[in-house]
Amino acid sequence: MTSKEVQSTSDLPSGDPIPAAPGPSSAPKPFPLKALIAAAPSNIDAFLAHLQRAISTPTGIDTVLLFLCYSTRLSSAALELLTRPAITRSANQLLALAQSLPPSTTLVFTNKAFPSPSAALLLILSKRLKAFSALLSDVRTFNRLWGLLGMYFWGRGLFLKLREARLASQSGDEKDRPKIDKLATSIAVTQLVACVVFQALENGAYLAQKGVLEWQPANMVKAYRWSARFWGVFVGLKLTELFADRYKRGQVPKRRRMGDKTVAVFEKEEREWNEEWRKLVSRNMAWFPLTIHWSLEQGLFSELSIGAIASIPGVIQIRDLWNRTA
Repeated sequence: MTSKEVQSTSDLPSGDPIPAAPGPSSAPKPFPLKALIAAAPSNIDAFLAHLQRAISTPTGIDTVLLFLCYSTRLSSAALELLTRPAITRSANQLLALAQSLPPSTTLVFTNKAFPSPSAALLLILSKRLKAFSALLSDVRTFNRLWGLLGMYFWGRGLFLKLREARLASQSGDEKDRPKIDKLATSIAVTQLVACVVFQALENGAYLAQKGVLEWQPANMVKAYRWSARFWGVFVGLKLTELFADRYKRGQVPKRRRMGDKTVAVFEKEEREWNEEWRKLVSRNMAWFPLTIHWSLEQGLFSELSIGAIASIPGVIQIRDLWNRTA
């Protein structure tokens, strides 16, 4: 139906009854402000309890920091962009005024010469948000100093899994031997190596930046760039793995995937798998161009673009975390 309250007969499809005229509208109920105020303490308490559950693990803490880091970076860049026309206009007016004065005139600028109080406030807020985003990024990098420890157990688990698969393939009848997926194995090993090199380079550059290691500034910058390149290798391999998994899943007949499951259970699992696959692809597709940006001397994107692109995985991960800890 259109936005009009009463339609003409010609607007209705043939065969449909003509609706009766709407009755008199009841008076709008007053906004339950008192009820909201009374429920505020319990709502705040529930929110804080939920937040506590969300940040009770290292992964949850990093997810919250990731979301805040790039949302504040995006907000800072957007506010700076909003104030730019006012600053440019004011600068042009001052230049025109200076050109109209005699050469011997002395110009004295004060903070009153700023375009407007609102523009000044937005610029200050942008500066504060940018500093907060940089602080959160520093905290996340510091927390990753222990990332190599987790990668050791990742590598150990991968080694044991590959050894078990190799032993199983060498025992029993040849027809019953499980086949080793060489593509998946190559991707997994290369991902591990890329992550180890990325983390080692980032740790070294970060410690040198803080004065713990005595590296030359040029070597520190080079280490950061190469760490981003190896991170890009990992992200590219992750995307390859995701699309390979989808291809292999599509090669299996639907009836075989269903097995003895009911239709409702099978459809639910299919929806969950597809939803999780799309989220992983979206996250890694967002990170991939940023790894290229951070691996180049001049970069590719503006601050606004970086904040917008990196906010995609931030939003996806914070939503998953919030739903899991509900």
